[in-house]
Amino acid sequence: MLSFGKGVFAQPKYEIRASWVTTLGGMDWPSHKASGPRGIELQKKEFCRILDQLKAANFNTVLLQTRLRGDVIYPSAIESFTESLTGHEGKDPGYDPLQFAIEECHRRGMEVHAWIVTIPIGNQRQVKLLGEESVVRKKPSLCKLYKGTWYLDPGNKGTDDYLAGIVREIVSKYDIDGVHFDYIRYPEHSATFPDAATYRKSHSKQDLAQWRRDNITRIVRRLYHETKALKPWVKVSSSPVGKYNDTQRYNSRGWNAYEIVYQDAKQWLSEGIHDALFPMMYFQGNNFYPFALDWQENKYERWIVPGLGIYFLHPRERDWQLNEIVRQIEFTRSIGTDGQAYFRNQFLLDNTKGLLDKLKEQFYAYPAVVPAMKWQDSIAPLPPSQPVFTPLTKGVQLKWKASESREKGGIYYRVYASNTYPVDIQKAENIIATRTDSTTYTFLPDFPWQEKAYWCITAVDRFGNESEALEMNIPVFDLLGKKKEKH
Repeated sequence: MLSFGKGVFAQPKYEIRASWVTTLGGMDWPSHKASGPRGIELQKKEFCRILDQLKAANFNTVLLQTRLRGDVIYPSAIESFTESLTGHEGKDPGYDPLQFAIEECHRRGMEVHAWIVTIPIGNQRQVKLLGEESVVRKKPSLCKLYKGTWYLDPGNKGTDDYLAGIVREIVSKYDIDGVHFDYIRYPEHSATFPDAATYRKSHSKQDLAQWRRDNITRIVRRLYHETKALKPWVKVSSSPVGKYNDTQRYNSRGWNAYEIVYQDAKQWLSEGIHDALFPMMYFQGNNFYPFALDWQENKYERWIVPGLGIYFLHPRERDWQLNEIVRQIEFTRSIGTDGQAYFRNQFLLDNTKGLLDKLKEQFYAYPAVVPAMKWQDSIAPLPPSQPVFTPLTKGVQLKWKASESREKGGIYYRVYASNTYPVDIQKAENIIATRTDSTTYTFLPDFPWQEKAYWCITAVDRFGNESEALEMNIPVFDLLGKKKEKH
């Protein structure tokens, strides 16, 4: 029996709570095609419903599939619109889904990361549908057909350039919070992957396995530096295979990142070319716990956010019991990981086996915020000033002067309240709003018991650094005390 220690059920202020929203085949979104104004409206409303449900459960991060299989969900100069949006490959949906998603996520105080499927570029059907616009037709020298699926060749340095172009396009055009790389690896069972010619041309002194690992790391390094050169606050992450390698505690049973698919994700952390890992830990029991601990013990002061395979709860999958996921959340919190991610969104919002209820009632009862990227920037912005506190018949209105810090990427504000003074901004239960871009905030409670006595505001930069609090309504007794101190 595992012992999780004390504080398992504590509500942390800092915790990444993420959901993968899959657009491939419209699995999570969209279920309606943008074939006209009505279709566009239905797509937008559906996405907003998804976000509202996630926000109600106090999630703070959306991993939105932005590049699928050589196609994308935004207007790109490099690749075509995916058929998932309209039912037709390459057809313009009539709006920019990525821009819309960013605006709606930020409006709800949530981060959105562009989930980019990197190496796979589609099966024969997908490539045929793309026609002349497919990567296979445009960049044939970069592409390899393996077991009926096309892949970019990681050994070809042109792959670095191609993927870097996509990342530059997304990061430069959009106010994205992160880029998230999926399938940044070789295919499974890749002993016969057709890269022998590329290997010979490289004149590498490494054996084939290490050469392949070095290729993937080289691509990761390039994408990291491309991102940071444009916007250093944009988080770079990936979702490696959930078992790094065999550990002293437990054998990986022939399925791991390092030996099987040539992912050296620990190297990415140690070299500082990743901000976070979301390892796909879609396992039970001893195939989960030892490997989660292994990631946490080798995080190199970056973030580890275990990805939980909640789709296995479904009776048509493996029919796991809810307690399996509950114990995984408990364990990840007990060892100090930086949050949890859930694959995939439909199984979460369908409340499979009561999971969503469990999260809302127990684990995510209060909001949480994404921690600061201290390794990138650790200087807090100046606090806002000139508070104006206006009680309303029901609720309050808060106004303040913007922080005078001129941070690249801008400043947003976080709102806190409690019935004790001063407001403790380290307590999750005191968070009222995780993000507002305005210098005005109106709180209208649904119930009388949601009213709070004391309020404060902080400024937050895009790295997550938070200022000192600006108290909005200092009680008279404290105000008099402060005046005496000044004399």
